[in-house]
Amino acid sequence: MPDPSTSVEAPAKPWCLYVLRCRDGSLYCGITNDLYRRLEMHREGKGAKYTRGRGPLWLLGSWCHADMSAALKAERVFKALGRVQKEKWLEANLQPS
Repeated sequence: MPDPSTSVEAPAKPWCLYVLRCRDGSLYCGITNDLYRRLEMHREGKGAKYTRGRGPLWLLGSWCHADMSAALKAERVFKALGRVQKEKWLEANLQPS
């Protein structure tokens, strides 16, 4: 029987802010600690009501934060921006591929 006092927990996944561009050109912003699972949920129509029917979706970027609270704060800040400000923020914060 394994000794629970010696068990090693998997490291916590970082919380990330992510931004999607929808087929209609609109932006969707959210947070997650499992980006790949969350993107799959969006693509299956199970992610967020806003993104349903707006596919295909493109991931523009993701930014990791110290914890869920910090990611939520970043999400609130991003969502409070106007459309032009969001585009400028993305332009300034996206790394060229």
